[in-house]
Amino acid sequence: MTMSTTDYIRKFGTASAAAVLAFGLAACGDMSGGGEEEAGGSGGETGSAEERAGNGETEAAMDEPFGPACADVPDDGAGSFDGMAEDPVATAASNNPALSTLVEAVTQADLGDTLNGAEDITVFAPADAAFEEIPEEDLNALLEDKDQLTDVLTYHVVEGKHAPADLEEGSFTSLQGGKVETSGSGEEYTVNGDANVVCGNVQTSNATVYIIDGVLMPQG
Repeated sequence: MTMSTTDYIRKFGTASAAAVLAFGLAACGDMSGGGEEEAGGSGGETGSAEERAGNGETEAAMDEPFGPACADVPDDGAGSFDGMAEDPVATAASNNPALSTLVEAVTQADLGDTLNGAEDITVFAPADAAFEEIPEEDLNALLEDKDQLTDVLTYHVVEGKHAPADLEEGSFTSLQGGKVETSGSGEEYTVNGDANVVCGNVQTSNATVYIIDGVLMPQG
């Protein structure tokens, strides 16, 4: 279950509401033709090759990051998509200007080494904009409560590097222990019903990252 920051504040109070989280290209093989002397061979094979090429382009596009917030990612340097792919997830996030609040929270919870050392994870990472509705005093209260902060942060992490197709009707167990539900298709996905993926399928050396516009709250 997820809720907007405002709803969480209304239901649970400001201290808990401040709980925020800092996160195949299928190759088509070439087929040799049997020769132009075969009846209709040339035209048939040409059409098939074009179709395979089109499918390959579609699959390649689905392997790329997607979403409106991807436009905010630098074109080059350590914070670019190529740069982030070279680093483990906490380090990669620290180089992305859209994830500065996430990085601050991870640092406060001493989770950087844990996330960097994890193998094959997926991180649902609220962008900085998701934190802007949180009153500063409430955010500071969370950052000072290491146990609560850790609980929230680990709720945004699930095992396995999940491709967009896995999110179509996904149900995952977070490292915190709670369930995370995803739905959608193409380039439009939601997490726990109301947090939208705004830049998805971002690769780091050990994680797939989906930047979201809301904060996921663990239940119970």
